[in-house]
Amino acid sequence: MTPAERHADLLARIRHHEERYYVLNDPEISDAEFDALMKELEAFEREFPDLVTPDSPSQRVGGRPAEGFESVDHQAPMLSLINSYNEDEVTAFDERLRRALDDAGVDAASVEYVAELKIDGLSISLTYEDGHLVRGVTRGDGFRGEDVTSNVRTIRAIPLALAQPVPGRLEIRGEVYLPRAAFDRVNREREERDEPVFANPRNAAAGTMRNLDPCEVARRGLSAFTYQLLGPPGVVPGRHADTLSLLRRWGLPVERNWQRCVGVGEVLAYCGKWKDARRALQFDTDGVVVKLDDLALREKAGATSKFPRWAIAFKFPAEQATTKLLRIDVNVGRTGAVTPFAVLEPVRLSGSTIQLATLHNEQDVARRDIRPGDYVLVEKGGEVIPKVVKPVLSLRGADVVPWQMPHECPSCGSRLHRPEGEAVWRCVNTACPARFRRSLEHFASRRAMNIEGLGEALVDQVVSAGLVRDFADLYHLAEEPLAALERMGTKSAQKLLQQVDGSRRNDAWRLLYALGIRYVGERVAQVLVGGFGSVDAIEEAPLGHLQSVNEIGPVVAAAVREYFDEPRNRQLVARLRDAGLHTVGEKTAPEATGGALAGQTFVVTGTLNGLSRDEASAAIEALGGKVLGSVSRKTTHLVVGAEPGSKLDKARELGVSVLDEQAFLKLIGRG
Repeated sequence: MTPAERHADLLARIRHHEERYYVLNDPEISDAEFDALMKELEAFEREFPDLVTPDSPSQRVGGRPAEGFESVDHQAPMLSLINSYNEDEVTAFDERLRRALDDAGVDAASVEYVAELKIDGLSISLTYEDGHLVRGVTRGDGFRGEDVTSNVRTIRAIPLALAQPVPGRLEIRGEVYLPRAAFDRVNREREERDEPVFANPRNAAAGTMRNLDPCEVARRGLSAFTYQLLGPPGVVPGRHADTLSLLRRWGLPVERNWQRCVGVGEVLAYCGKWKDARRALQFDTDGVVVKLDDLALREKAGATSKFPRWAIAFKFPAEQATTKLLRIDVNVGRTGAVTPFAVLEPVRLSGSTIQLATLHNEQDVARRDIRPGDYVLVEKGGEVIPKVVKPVLSLRGADVVPWQMPHECPSCGSRLHRPEGEAVWRCVNTACPARFRRSLEHFASRRAMNIEGLGEALVDQVVSAGLVRDFADLYHLAEEPLAALERMGTKSAQKLLQQVDGSRRNDAWRLLYALGIRYVGERVAQVLVGGFGSVDAIEEAPLGHLQSVNEIGPVVAAAVREYFDEPRNRQLVARLRDAGLHTVGEKTAPEATGGALAGQTFVVTGTLNGLSRDEASAAIEALGGKVLGSVSRKTTHLVVGAEPGSKLDKARELGVSVLDEQAFLKLIGRG
């Protein structure tokens, strides 16, 4: 046997055992035997260095820590999925999809889906050229991610070369996660070193992929599953189920419990099966992803700017735990909203340590009679956001008294106000330090001006030092005072200034969104700039003209007009314009079908605890839906608060979907 043949034999044996262990979870040899094979390979490659190739298992970890991650454009956007929390919402998704296919001329009496477990990790995009791994990129904002190739190469479940040679360029998408056993081991090691432990495997996986040292990443023990293929015509199968099988044949890790389902009934049965069975898995899953199987039909169903219309995520019911409510504090948001939150005695829940939980508003606290000192039932809504469900009255002490909402802003001392018809108290002082800090974080956030590095800690520093008093001050920062801040230095200051300078070239709609105008999210900002062509034209537009733009309702229009009627806001926009930011965009015909709720009609009735009817209507309009005053057969959903009256009876009579406040908040992404 020649050296080249012996080397090829060693590679084939090691790759086979890597697949058995890391992909199939069914090893054929012991760890010691595998380690011996690896040592044999490493010794052989030292003897014959010319035989070493980039896809050799010996090359998974190597090189020095990186100084940073480069941003990379995705071949196609990595869209999010709409979440659902009960069977009715999955059924409604099926009905909407079949209606859309019917409208496209497809007989959709019953459609075929693929249901997969939703892995609780972080999304990754893998690029293979001629069968060899050349790049790994995080999801990022869905359009651009970070190049983490050196870290991806340490994940043994991801092959450095496909099992079957595939010519050309392929993009394979999946999820990187930390197995439960590895998570427990990592946290034990961190405790021994007196380092803070990770809250849950998802956070640990995300933190690991952001680590600049591949050797440390390799020690953590990440794994992965793949589920999507982008490639040239003739390579990608016409059905998703066939894609999963193909990925598996190529040696890629595919979660084995996926199932092809005919009709929504089989989908719901799959979701019900895994509600409890998931606890026996070796990784965390927080739900089920349901996808249309036929890729050609996916094209006909289409997508909004954020979500595909052919897929939905079903989230498993929240888990609950009991702990003590130590105190109730309040938080000041960027719009001035002052909201209470619970400070809890730490408790483990759904793999996380919970210490803080939302309480929504003053009325909600009073209605449920939640008091500091109570023992309370806590759950993670959608297994993401912790919230207080109710007090455990049998455990209430005699000295526990009702909580009172403060009358003054905890940040600036200004008197709080609650607008008529709203549930939320607000600090109306636009110079409030807490408001401005949160606003500046929003302005710099990835989906707004995308100023990388300007996070919560640095925002506190530049505001406290008086370097930034409004958004425009960012564009007049100097290197020397920045470098003097704690933990900054010259290099960090230069990087931040480069990020700030680069943000001048952002699209005009990003600036409009970054301003933080109430009810103006990304979609509304895009629609407004598309309708008027510039921030300047929006600034001068009368109320009626604003409302004439498709998807812009009276509540959103009034909020935009109110913002630009304030002289200080106009001065701020003028300073930003003078600083060279783009305020002119491309005037386009607005899409009538855009938004996650496009094509859906809502009626709101009764009293909502968490928001006013105007706020609810604005949220619906911002997502492309329409709000009407009466229920009819064309109504998609009736949103019901307390004391709903006759509209609820009418909806039940007509078979219209009824959403309580919790279901509605989840639908609009505030659950």
